[in-house]
Amino acid sequence: MNLKKLQHYIAQYRKFLRRNPAYDGVFVWESQQIWQDKFDLDAPDFAKMYDAALQNSHSKRLWTGSNYLPKEMMLKFAQASPDFVRAMFRDLFNENKEIVGRVGRFVYHCDELLREYKAKNPRSNENNHFHDDNFHIVSLYLAFQYPTQYAICEFKDFRRMLAMLGSTDVPEIADFGRYAKVSRTLYKLLTRDEDLMKFHKARLEKDGLYQDESLLLVYDFIKACVNFREVRAFREV
Repeated sequence: MNLKKLQHYIAQYRKFLRRNPAYDGVFVWESQQIWQDKFDLDAPDFAKMYDAALQNSHSKRLWTGSNYLPKEMMLKFAQASPDFVRAMFRDLFNENKEIVGRVGRFVYHCDELLREYKAKNPRSNENNHFHDDNFHIVSLYLAFQYPTQYAICEFKDFRRMLAMLGSTDVPEIADFGRYAKVSRTLYKLLTRDEDLMKFHKARLEKDGLYQDESLLLVYDFIKACVNFREVRAFREV
C-alpha cells in the first residue's frame, strides 16, 4: 500500500464524518453491542439465542437482502442440529486455532448441513446457506465476537480499496487471512488520527451502540472510501 494515498483517504474519511453527522453506518455498532450482550455458546436453546443475538432496530441488511438469507438458513440448521451448530461456532471462535482453517471448517460444515436439510426437505427450494459468500457473514460473526481482532469483510470492497491504495498484489480470490491482517494494520493507522477518532466516538455516543475498541471502524472506512464520491475523490499527493 502507498502510505501517502492511505493518509489522504484517512483525511477524506475524517472530513466525511465531520460533514455527515447523520451518516447511518453506525447501525453496525448497535448489532455488535446486541451480539456482545446476547450471544452465549452455552445457551440451552441455541437457535433462540442466535436469533436474539443477531438483531438491529435500524436495519437488517447485514444478514438479509434480496436472495440473501444467511440468518434464516442458520436458524434452520440450529433448529435441526443445535448441538452440531453450537460446536461449529465453538470451533470458529477458538482463537488457539489458525483462522483460515477455522473459517474453512465452518463453511464446510454449513455445506454438510445444507445437504442434510435438502435430503430431509426434497421439495424445498433452498440451495444456498450463504456462508461462503466471500466470508461476509462468517466475518460478521468473528467481528461481533472479537471486536479488537476482526472486521466485517466485503471482499469486493476490500479488493477495490487495495487498488485505490496502490497495492501491487490485489488478491483474485477471497483471502480472509490477509484481510484480517490488513484490517489490524489499518485500524492502528486510523486510531492515530485524533480528530478522526473524536468525530467517530461522537457518533457512537447514543444508547445501544458499542463504544469500546472495535475494528468495525475499518469496515466503515473501507465502505466509505469505496462507495462515497466525496471520499473517493483523489488527487496525487
